[in-house]
Amino acid sequence: MATRLFSTLVNRMASSVPGCPQPVIITHVRDAAIEVCERTLAWRYEQDDIRLTPGVVDYEWEVPTGTEVHAVITAASNGTTIISKTLEFVHDNYPNYPDPTTTERGTPQYITHVDPDTFYVVPPPNSDTTYDIKMFVALKPLRTATGMDESILDDIETVVMHAALQSILVIPEQTWTDRELAAYHAKQYAFKGAERRARTNLGSGRSAMTVRANPLA
Repeated sequence: MATRLFSTLVNRMASSVPGCPQPVIITHVRDAAIEVCERTLAWRYEQDDIRLTPGVVDYEWEVPTGTEVHAVITAASNGTTIISKTLEFVHDNYPNYPDPTTTERGTPQYITHVDPDTFYVVPPPNSDTTYDIKMFVALKPLRTATGMDESILDDIETVVMHAALQSILVIPEQTWTDRELAAYHAKQYAFKGAERRARTNLGSGRSAMTVRANPLA
């Protein structure tokens, strides 16, 4: 997975915020990339299979360095779909969870997203068979990241630029401050971000919907 640095967007943006220091632009680009990934779920990643251990409920995500999981797209165990549920749902249906005692164990039915570093399986896995969890997840960069997956950033670059510019241009009392221009970029960010989210949901490999009239007999 090739990485593209956030600093590569500076040259395209500098003319819109003349005088803005490069570190400030990079910071806003990173923040924008995180927000765009959260809103569009455009950065999708197939996580390596994770082998479950009997009685153990918590597992760390296995994702690229500099990233964290924002959402679970799909999950399956041994070819059977596992549904992502809230912790409240889990406790409503498994009052003793996460009690790992043998009587509380079973075939994993759900996962719950506890924090950016950990997910839990429900109920605790038993030892009847070997369980492997396969997932597709939506990623986002960490606040300390200097870049992200090149193909994803290439795809969302325009959205990220509009998001970053709208925030840079409203920094008060700077030579580049321009609230009118910021409003323009905010509108472009909203429009293009919604389009990118819709395209992610539909999938670029799908054709547009068409209507065909059946001939009369």
